[in-house]
Amino acid sequence: MAFDHLPAGVHDAFGPLSIPPVTHSMPMAKNSPTGGPSSGAPAQTSPRAVLDRLTAGPSRASRVTHTEHLPPRAARYAVWPDRIRAEVISAVRAAGIERPWAHQALAAEHALDGASVVVATGTASGKSLAYLTPVLSALLDGSEAPNGRGATALYLAPTKALAADQRRAVRALAAPLGNAVRPAVYDGDTPFEEREWVRQYANYVLTNPDMLHRGILPSHPRWSSFLRALRYVVIDECHTYRGVFGSHVAQVIRRLRRLCARYGSDPVFLLASATSADPAASAERLIGLPVKEVADDASPRGELVFALWEPPLTDLHGEKGAPVRRTATAETADLLTDLTVQGVRSVAFV
Repeated sequence: MAFDHLPAGVHDAFGPLSIPPVTHSMPMAKNSPTGGPSSGAPAQTSPRAVLDRLTAGPSRASRVTHTEHLPPRAARYAVWPDRIRAEVISAVRAAGIERPWAHQALAAEHALDGASVVVATGTASGKSLAYLTPVLSALLDGSEAPNGRGATALYLAPTKALAADQRRAVRALAAPLGNAVRPAVYDGDTPFEEREWVRQYANYVLTNPDMLHRGILPSHPRWSSFLRALRYVVIDECHTYRGVFGSHVAQVIRRLRRLCARYGSDPVFLLASATSADPAASAERLIGLPVKEVADDASPRGELVFALWEPPLTDLHGEKGAPVRRTATAETADLLTDLTVQGVRSVAFV
């Protein structure tokens, strides 16, 4: 059973606490055909029971100012579009995913139709797989070209760490495809002796907007074979590109599109975000093109309880005698300790 949302996160002095169902044995979630728990699964502790234990005692109970309950949600499955190569579907199945969730199949369908699309579904809802299946299928087609690189793809991440993580994921998923998919990171840490290989032979280049601006686009004649064959541009965590930074990245993307047009390509943009308030509108502003929105999350989710946790007042006083609350860091330390004692797997953001 897939419990996809983050446990126990305290964000600030009035931060939310998110509690999913808890088991004492938490195997990696699988996109199983039934979406149900495997036989012999351990008994679960309800989120409400976990919260009740955290708030035991009068001082703790008064710190919760609001709670919100979200019931469990069953998965909705679909089938991959028949235009995706059978080898790619087999590789996905080899990774333990028998059928896609409905939003994954819909996003892949839009991409194959040549429409730019933003996937705006929850954390761990399979957004990466939604854009990877059409990308890998196109790269597999391109590997059969006389030069072995009849199609390329570009992946943009806000951080180098995310790009490196995605390369590992792509390599693992595409392993059954042999040398047809050649992912490579191109950033400031890429050794100079490797950069020429990336330009000439990689067909899935993972980088960041800064390196695109400073290392790729100014040297576009050296990247001409890559840009000429560019079929897809993936923009991950697209909600990070807002404000002045977002306007800068938007101009870089417009320059990328202009250079692609010069070399005869018109790539499809695939964007992903779990926290965008208006996904299609913000994505369209970012890339300057119409964008299809896929926001109906079809992945399964366990029961959730959200609690707003307010640290108590202390005996200290601040400016002009203002009361001072206990710090969020101290509260988080106590909460994490309690959750650990209860055997609850936890993540805190502070």
